[in-house]
Amino acid sequence: MRPIFQAELVNGPFGDPGVLIDLKFERRALLFDVGDVRSLPTRKLLRVHDVFVSHTHMDHFAGFDHLLRVCLGRDTGVRAYGPPGFIAQLAHKLAAYTWNLVERYATEFVIVAHELDPDGTLRRARLRSGARFALEPLEPQQARDGVLLQEPSFRVRCAALEHHDIVSLAFAFEESTHINVWKSRLDALGLPTGPWLTELKRRVREGAADEEPVRVRWRTREGARERQVPLGDLKREVLEFLPGQRVCYVTDVAGIERNLARLREFVAHADQLFIEAVFLDADRDIAARKGHLTARAAGEVARAAQVRLATPFHFSARYLGRDAVVRAEFDAAWRGLS
Repeated sequence: MRPIFQAELVNGPFGDPGVLIDLKFERRALLFDVGDVRSLPTRKLLRVHDVFVSHTHMDHFAGFDHLLRVCLGRDTGVRAYGPPGFIAQLAHKLAAYTWNLVERYATEFVIVAHELDPDGTLRRARLRSGARFALEPLEPQQARDGVLLQEPSFRVRCAALEHHDIVSLAFAFEESTHINVWKSRLDALGLPTGPWLTELKRRVREGAADEEPVRVRWRTREGARERQVPLGDLKREVLEFLPGQRVCYVTDVAGIERNLARLREFVAHADQLFIEAVFLDADRDIAARKGHLTARAAGEVARAAQVRLATPFHFSARYLGRDAVVRAEFDAAWRGLS
């Protein structure tokens, strides 16, 4: 199965938390947390259309300024999502700068900010460069089942967890049914690969009628060629439908039982889990005081949730040079060896 996305840590295990999900065939990317993002090349930052902020501690939010600086002038803008109070915090961040020239830019950069209330209301506001990023309230929506963003090929859900006296959001990127192409069957039909397959998948996801024609154009040594094939025929002959993949991201979570129970449910059977493992179990008193998971607790969550692949991160700087010890404790708990 050829994945439609690649998920990777923005920084190493001791750096600011963050995961980039790059949608390979859509020329766009998503960011879970936006702390220090200077390690990401400009070409990747320019693909970011959606930013999901777990909470607004500096190491999770300070990099929004760098993202804005790189992307300002791009006409697509950014959607940003965060916990209660996020819209006001984003507006204050923008208000700290002087914007007397941005309305002259050839393209307008638009930020649509969202914050999740405890009752599931998704409050929204727009901040436009053409209006010097003044706050413009929008109609709220409902985040049913924690869904923040729903698109034909994927959705992003969240779970509200406790980080002492604030909310920290965990996120899940959930691919819709994966559509695979049988190249051998394409060859048997005399059809080429190419961008038209991406369009075919999009139309199938959106529920286009089987009778709709799909125009296939390509070039050979003999010149340009074109065929029209009913969408239903292509769906039956060359497409394979498989369950989509799930990537979960968890950081800054107190290791209390109600959090752990919520986490086990939220990340259950994830294909890939990125989870903080800030302290060793020997320092669990410090972890409790600071509202973080130990490597052992994180590994136990991964084991109970039966995730396929787990990546610990957000290690405390007290373990610099000892990251192998943190990983070993996490792996032992995940594999059931401790």
